[in-house]
Amino acid sequence: MSTVDFETAVKQEEEYLRRVHPTADDIPGCMKLFDDFLSCNIVGSQVKSLYRYGQMSGCSPKLEDFKFCMSIKGLHPERKRDMWIRRRAEWWAARRLGKSSEDVWDIRTEPLQNFPPARPAVASVSDNTIE
Repeated sequence: MSTVDFETAVKQEEEYLRRVHPTADDIPGCMKLFDDFLSCNIVGSQVKSLYRYGQMSGCSPKLEDFKFCMSIKGLHPERKRDMWIRRRAEWWAARRLGKSSEDVWDIRTEPLQNFPPARPAVASVSDNTIE
């Protein structure tokens, strides 16, 4: 389990996203987000999701991303970038701190005792004589 609180995780994610998206031109545009939403709804994506997870894809988060983009469309590009980075950082932080299918192992704090095990001695070939 992570010892990082949500706000710390958000700040870490924001720092990372600011390096990945250094200018306002680096964040996705509304048309790209709309295309992502439409791609989620096509038959091929839905069949793949049904096969992999046993259920249809939930595309509402992609629609919410598009609607958020449209709501900040009129802002100054730097302000728009800041808001987009904050939203994505919160999403990544929640995902990082929440439960995941990868949460199957407990983190080991001490090494295993006697691991790897010692190998037994191997008899040499010269011990076998042929008569």
